[in-house]
Amino acid sequence: MKKIILIYLFIQSTFLSQTGSITVSNYNVSWNSPSKNYNGSMPIGNGDIGLNVWVEENGDLLFYIGKTDSWDGNGRLLKIGKIRIKLSPLTKYPLQNFNQTLHLENSTIDIKYNDNKIKLWVDANNPVVNVEIESSEIISLNATIELWRNSQYQLPSIEISDVMYDHNSSNKQIAPTIVEPDSILNFDNKIGWFHVNNKSIGPTFTANQQGLQNFKRVDPLLNRIFGGIITSENPIKIDKKNIQSKNSTKHRFSIYLLTEHPSTPQKWIDNLDSTINKIEKVSIEQRFQQHCFWWNNFWERSWIDISANNSNQKDEEEAFMVSQTYALQRFINACNGRGNYPIKFNGAIFNVPFKDAPVDADYRRWGPGYWWQNTRLPYYSMPTSGDYEMMLPLFKMYSKENMELFKYRTKLYLNVDGAFIPECIYFWGDIFSESYGLTPFENRTDKLQESGWHKYEWVSGLELVYLMLDYFEYTNDEEFLIEYVLPTSKEIISFFDNFYKTENDILIMEPSQSGETWWKCLNPMPELAGLHSVLNRLLNLKSDKINIEMVDFWESIKSKLPNLPIHEKDGIKMLAPAEKFENKMNIENTELYSVFPFQLINFNSENKQLAIDAFKYRLDKGNWGWRQDDIFASYLGLVDTTKKYLVERAKNKNVDSRFPAFWGPNYDWTPDQTHGGVLMKTLQSMILQTDGDKIYLLPTWPKEWNVKFKLNAPNQTVIEGNYTNSKLEIIKIIPDYRKSDIVFVN
Repeated sequence: MKKIILIYLFIQSTFLSQTGSITVSNYNVSWNSPSKNYNGSMPIGNGDIGLNVWVEENGDLLFYIGKTDSWDGNGRLLKIGKIRIKLSPLTKYPLQNFNQTLHLENSTIDIKYNDNKIKLWVDANNPVVNVEIESSEIISLNATIELWRNSQYQLPSIEISDVMYDHNSSNKQIAPTIVEPDSILNFDNKIGWFHVNNKSIGPTFTANQQGLQNFKRVDPLLNRIFGGIITSENPIKIDKKNIQSKNSTKHRFSIYLLTEHPSTPQKWIDNLDSTINKIEKVSIEQRFQQHCFWWNNFWERSWIDISANNSNQKDEEEAFMVSQTYALQRFINACNGRGNYPIKFNGAIFNVPFKDAPVDADYRRWGPGYWWQNTRLPYYSMPTSGDYEMMLPLFKMYSKENMELFKYRTKLYLNVDGAFIPECIYFWGDIFSESYGLTPFENRTDKLQESGWHKYEWVSGLELVYLMLDYFEYTNDEEFLIEYVLPTSKEIISFFDNFYKTENDILIMEPSQSGETWWKCLNPMPELAGLHSVLNRLLNLKSDKINIEMVDFWESIKSKLPNLPIHEKDGIKMLAPAEKFENKMNIENTELYSVFPFQLINFNSENKQLAIDAFKYRLDKGNWGWRQDDIFASYLGLVDTTKKYLVERAKNKNVDSRFPAFWGPNYDWTPDQTHGGVLMKTLQSMILQTDGDKIYLLPTWPKEWNVKFKLNAPNQTVIEGNYTNSKLEIIKIIPDYRKSDIVFVN
């Protein structure tokens, strides 16, 4: 599978080197003054390691370090740490001729002030942060490890997905969350630190409450170690937390990072030393060249560049803003989308102590868990942008690592074969302890979770399969079809078939709910639309890996499905959240799930008016956070509404953040990845939508905007085009036979 991705990316790179691309550097972010604190930080990363970087008014360079797998013993995703680099002597203050620029084209941050030049980059191919500094004068540098987890302390508040119940307590009180301290290492010519999980309140703790103690697995928290080692070319060790680079005009600090599980302190040190030795056998110049090559290939996979086709300043400013924020959000995805776990919707690995954070940089509202409806949103844009490898951590966690648990729990709780995927899980697959509830499994008649917010919300598995089908259809990766799509779809579809009864050979989906919004339903739209859509796509697969037994199974389930639910308002028929629905508790417009994510209805459908009227009469409206109104409007061809919502979304950044694509907190936390995910998918769908073999170009595009684009479509299709003054020029299509499938809508 990885080989296929690399071959495809090579083809992409070759194609682009012949045709050229937009200059992504147009969207670089530059500041001409230092920042007061972390609110003025810029993000940078390599897919697994992410930094929040800023320069304070005294000239100190600071950055928090985040990582996708730095889970502590409480199941919280922590920062690795924080580093301060001080230059001395500082001859001019206030800082003169200050400039800090994030270069998207090669993922570097360049900083200049006084006579100093700083280049900071996180190696795209290795777990190392590089800080290179030049000065016209002889200076010394000091790197300091700034820890805040210096001693054991108790969190002042519990987030909803924290592992929170003390099962040793007779009255089942909420247990405090005790944060354990980091450890400082003692070396001769370098400095380092790590965090060791000598305890775990993870799977053993949650399993006992949820009846899963007989499901055998390794505790993924216990004995997990994460941290870093800082080296310098000319080191003078000051103490355990400080290392100095000797007086010179050129300096370099390297921060090497490692997460290992299970491990011991000595094993972790030995393995990181081995990694350092291996990396340093290659020159820094060669590594930077390879780093730039990765980012060049990344940006050449796809692009969107918008401009106004008139002299209206407002139109031009909005066009630039939308283009820039799209590029910045895609950059953030790339900075933290290639790690061992899916992107955290509530802050990614770029959370810092934003306003209202009760403690420190480790805090994120809603805590460490994964809500599927939030987690999924950055992933829907990845096939169209060609960022396939970033989808794999999502599939790996939900399917490869946890499917056996999902099957086990489904049989244990409901006594049926197949698998349901709960809306809210920890990365090891157990349900949030807050959601599952206080009563132990063995004392329950109803074995499902006590919380009604997602008790019967089971659309997660269908969306997972839908995204897997996107991956397969775009890449044609047969290995992925066998390893992921077919086994996962079998378990998910079997669950619905086995759990729900039929009347007159029609599936009766009750008990059920429609998202978190309608709690008492019959035949809910999300699950029903998901079954229709997934089964349609499975039956249309063209592969010799599909056998007659699979086809018969899919057809048998499809024949049982009721039609999509419809109801009337003011005498007008429209899509409904469910055939019957009561007890409104939230503000999702689940009746439109047949438009997105499941795309059964679009601007070109005969029954589109049912969806358009449902959109018009929807009870809750908004274009921020996880709200998907922008995407609904785009798929329904509502040009003016889509543009209005998209522009407003692009403007809606965190008021305290200096960086223009740090959204939120909205419903979640800053930077809000649901907000950016909807922005990306909306803009893509304004330019390109697919339906079967058909590729519709510019179905929801405003005539006052021009656009240059290169996007991806199923069957390894690449389309580059230029829409100027209401005229479309197709510059290149790969493969050539797909030309006949293109329909220009605008």
